[in-house]
Amino acid sequence: MELTANNLTTLFDQLGMPSEGSAIDDFIEAYPLPADVKLIDADFWSPSQAQLLEQWLLADGDEAVMVDELNVRLHRGK
Repeated sequence: MELTANNLTTLFDQLGMPSEGSAIDDFIEAYPLPADVKLIDADFWSPSQAQLLEQWLLADGDEAVMVDELNVRLHRGK
């Protein structure tokens, strides 16, 4: 489970978002996504953040795994 936390910390750091302490969990609880909203289409991302997330998904590398984890958690709301 620690690997997942480290991946999300790295992802949030790269997006320029707070990642320390409970910041990630707080963000996920504050911004749950409905099933019909794609992660990259969420209205809380800046245009550059949404573009970066999309690039990482298309590259299908290690970053895509981090984005997928965030997507799952945001759609579950936890």
